[in-house]
Amino acid sequence: MPKGPRGEKRPADAIGRAVMIGKIATGEIEDDRAELSSAAAQLGSKGGKARAKAISPERRAEIAREAAKARWKD
Repeated sequence: MPKGPRGEKRPADAIGRAVMIGKIATGEIEDDRAELSSAAAQLGSKGGKARAKAISPERRAEIAREAAKARWKD
């Protein structure tokens, strides 16, 4: 059985995963993944706010313009 990024054992095939999800949904087995949270994910939520406070409104507008150009270019 393959291991996930945190070492948890998960089924490799689609049917096995579907059965496991069904068992978790009905409460037959308990999913322990919700208890695990990575430190990087917690820091990531703080990073955007800190960056927004650190840069000027003009620079934020410039970044937004560049992003819109990149998104809508042909």
